[in-house]
Amino acid sequence: MSEPIPRAQPPPADRWWRWRRNPLRRRADLVQAWVGLLLASTVAVAAPLVAWTVGFSVHEALTAAARREAGEGRHLEAALVADAPRHPEPGSAEARETRYPAEVRYTAPDGTVRTGTAEVPPGLAAGARTRIWVNGEGHVAEPPMTEDAIRYRAVGWGAAGGGAVAVTGRGAYAATACLLDRRRAAAWDEAWRRASARWTAPP
Repeated sequence: MSEPIPRAQPPPADRWWRWRRNPLRRRADLVQAWVGLLLASTVAVAAPLVAWTVGFSVHEALTAAARREAGEGRHLEAALVADAPRHPEPGSAEARETRYPAEVRYTAPDGTVRTGTAEVPPGLAAGARTRIWVNGEGHVAEPPMTEDAIRYRAVGWGAAGGGAVAVTGRGAYAATACLLDRRRAAAWDEAWRRASARWTAPP
């Protein structure tokens, strides 16, 4: 006659913290667990907040700079002094997006004729007309950033800020674990030393 199958034992009610009752648990283990929980909670809250704050600040600063540059500068017509470099694949999509530095001659807002280096489409011949951007002092400059460029830059800086918080939290946990590992190793050595002394002691 077969023996009755014993009833399955129900799982502990506190499954996530049952290791706290482990007789092999050391104080350093508990400290490391709580430090990890605290750091994880802090990163979960701080990373999105820092990412949003940094992204918003960068967006506001770049938007203000773009508006200021747009108010001070302007587009002007300029003529190439020499032929612009040719693209190796003329007519391609890459050629339409590529710009090469070339010397141009233009009349500044104050009426003076000046020369400068501007980014122009490839293949333009000397004397060809192109549009350039000059700043408030009449010098050739980069045009103000577009809204899309500002948004991409802000998102990038925001992601970097949030990532920095996560990396800092991970580094803090790693440093804590390293310190506790050293203490555990020292305690283990001390326990072995005491046990060895008892085992080798004369009766």
